[in-house]
Amino acid sequence: MIQINEVNLHTNWQKELANVVTCPDTLLKMLGLESHFSAKDLAAKRLFPLRVPRPFIAKMRYGDPYDPLLLQVMPLHQEFIAASGFNKDPLEEQDAPVPGLLHKYRSRVLLMLKTGCAVNCRYCFRRHFPYQDNQVNKRALKSVFEYLVTHPEINEVILSGGDPLMAKDDMICWLLDELEALPQLKRIRIHSRLPVVIPARITDKLCDRLANSRLKAVLVNHINHSNEIDDEFKTAMRKLKQAGVTLLNQSVLLKGINDSAHTLSELSEALFDSDILPYYLHLLDKVEGASHFDMSESDATKLVAEMLETLPGFLVPKLVREIGGKQSKTPIDLHLS
Repeated sequence: MIQINEVNLHTNWQKELANVVTCPDTLLKMLGLESHFSAKDLAAKRLFPLRVPRPFIAKMRYGDPYDPLLLQVMPLHQEFIAASGFNKDPLEEQDAPVPGLLHKYRSRVLLMLKTGCAVNCRYCFRRHFPYQDNQVNKRALKSVFEYLVTHPEINEVILSGGDPLMAKDDMICWLLDELEALPQLKRIRIHSRLPVVIPARITDKLCDRLANSRLKAVLVNHINHSNEIDDEFKTAMRKLKQAGVTLLNQSVLLKGINDSAHTLSELSEALFDSDILPYYLHLLDKVEGASHFDMSESDATKLVAEMLETLPGFLVPKLVREIGGKQSKTPIDLHLS
């Protein structure tokens, strides 16, 4: 694990956001890897910008070009491959009924509260999403609230993005006030990568507001490898648990990063040690530029079958695929004899 003197995990999270690394050369110099990647690798930055917070870099192994955290964020020449079946909108979601809102599932809606992320993951299924057409502010959110009122079947709002925790605490508190006024709503779910890349984002103010909401709060982390989990992150999760927040995790199965039953089992154990239950293990969404991360469904089912042999059932995430136009995730049959 790299030691970076300028990293201070106790600083204000907004200062960490302002200090992210956006240059591949800078990232590689910090890790002692200047000679391990080609000019064509670095050129892939133009396909999707590099963006990685320093607390996340601090968890990477110095001098290791195959570090599983580095490979999630480092541009690679394989992104230029035009693979069959991969496209810019694999989940067919670039058509919102209201700007910033996706009504993909009958009883739930996704609200893109913020269209930016603290970290840009190279396999992101929304790396080509037209975020510029889906930015929301308080005025635009009035249309979202009106939509919810006219759809009483909706009982849960999922804060997505981008990353919804890029919003400041004041904005989240205001949004909760507005959503709590809609009696049909039961739950608020937050899907975020920020807690694991900048643990300082889990502030006392955020925890206090979630603890005092009438809505049941759920935080779904996005963690793919046990090396992402450290003491700072565990402390953040402990604060959320004390606030009564249900803690879950979803991962993406990624070739070269977490493509072994041993690695996935270590992740499940590390998650549970952090008071988080494994929730979903996603097959890769076939987004253009990420085909080198893809694994076959048959290989994925073998990995999960191996996990079932060594882990209790509650630590084995559901293997799923998301198919554009479907009303829910599609579970993958393991074909166990």
